[in-house]
Amino acid sequence: MSAAIQERPAVQAGRTPTVVRLLVLATFVVILNETIMINAIPRLMESLHITEQSAQWVSTAFMLTMAAVIPVTGWFLQRVTTRQAYATAMGVFLAGTVLSAVAPSFEVLLLGRIVQAAGTAVMMPLLMTALMIVVPEHDRGRVMGNVTLAISVAPALGPAVSGLILQVGSWRMLFVVVLPIAALVTLFGLRKVEDIGDPQVSSIDWLSVGVAALGFGGLVYGLSLFGGSDGRVGLGVGIVIAGVATIAVFVIRQLKLQRTGVPLMDLRTLGHRTYSLSLALLSIGFLAMLGAMILLPLYLQNLRGLSPLETGLLVMPGGLAMGLLGPTIGKMFDRFGSRPLVLPGSIGMVLALGGFTQVSMTMPYWQVLGLHALLMVSLAATFTPVFTLGMGGLPPHLYSHGSSMLGTLQQVAAAFGTALVVTVMSARTSHLVADGAAAAPAQVSGMRLAFGVTTALALVTIVVAAKLPHRIADAGTQDHGSPDHGNADADPAADGHPGSGAA
Repeated sequence: MSAAIQERPAVQAGRTPTVVRLLVLATFVVILNETIMINAIPRLMESLHITEQSAQWVSTAFMLTMAAVIPVTGWFLQRVTTRQAYATAMGVFLAGTVLSAVAPSFEVLLLGRIVQAAGTAVMMPLLMTALMIVVPEHDRGRVMGNVTLAISVAPALGPAVSGLILQVGSWRMLFVVVLPIAALVTLFGLRKVEDIGDPQVSSIDWLSVGVAALGFGGLVYGLSLFGGSDGRVGLGVGIVIAGVATIAVFVIRQLKLQRTGVPLMDLRTLGHRTYSLSLALLSIGFLAMLGAMILLPLYLQNLRGLSPLETGLLVMPGGLAMGLLGPTIGKMFDRFGSRPLVLPGSIGMVLALGGFTQVSMTMPYWQVLGLHALLMVSLAATFTPVFTLGMGGLPPHLYSHGSSMLGTLQQVAAAFGTALVVTVMSARTSHLVADGAAAAPAQVSGMRLAFGVTTALALVTIVVAAKLPHRIADAGTQDHGSPDHGNADADPAADGHPGSGAA
């Protein structure tokens, strides 16, 4: 969809292109559904007569499908127009939403969630690729601030929104409410979205598709089994090892295809230092965010006795602050560069997670709210500049591959964050209970340790933030020695010629 970079429409300075606005809105609606089912687990267990482990699959299957489908989106977005990609993604998402809303059994609900996720998987790479093409470099920070609302705030607001809806209706209402909103967004978007560039005819390596689905999907599934019984943990470890081995086969296959054909996921993106650093920082950031999102509802509902609605309202200010600050942070990045934002944001993330290591049965709710708000604001200050720097550090022909890899790693990081905190918390709790401790204090201790582990991981973001360039122009200078920059003439895709696999 983006081969004709030179044909990008003229954009008035300081104005977000209509196509990006519509894609942001659509992406927000579809990504919100990734975490909207977290608070609905008890209702599902009661309504569909299933166990907690089975009910968790409504979220696990969503992440699993996203991880398996996103690697294919780089190739898909090259073959279709912007309107075709948009219509396909939203059409599939709507079909999954309808199926979930009317599901007579858990198996049908699970199928609906998988279909939803397949549509969602296309939207973020489509949005990121379109943004990098139509928005001039000097204005990307401001526009990326709006994008932050969709890709970061939507998952953060999911539990809060579901808490409000579940207060007045059943779990089916989660899909019934989303359906007309998504339908209106789809219809309006189809009327207004314009094509960017021309699609290209390119081949796809179906072996890579299969290996990517097995590898990334297996890794996410294996991680989702952590925190269960000993048998499930052992199975999870085995599947994770198999997933990592399959991903290694996928990497070898892509390296071979880069020399002889068109890879499914172009790993030359990792040869660009700024993009690689950004990918590492964003992955740890998503890990920390999802870890906190899992632990806080457990703490507030299981240990402090709050309802899903009260829990949602308590964490909503942080999510809203993250979204409302996105555009402002983007403008600050355009004006002042990354360092006044990313480094303080990384430090704030560490301080917030460190504060959560002190949770107790008597911690004031205002303190929980304040720490959560600090975490969300810190992530907002980090995500917007780092997204912009990372994608800006790539040449145009790698935009779709870069956004696909970013989306895939986001799902893996989310699954790893969830698995990590649940495993650490469960292991610590079980150990203390075996030693004679009461259940509630033991679980509090487990949560403290889990937050401590995420805090230690978050310290890495401070080191990475210090290595990032100040602006996108500096990123181009830093990355000049990478294979693509140093050998542009050898790569026909660098000029965006048809059939080259340019994004």
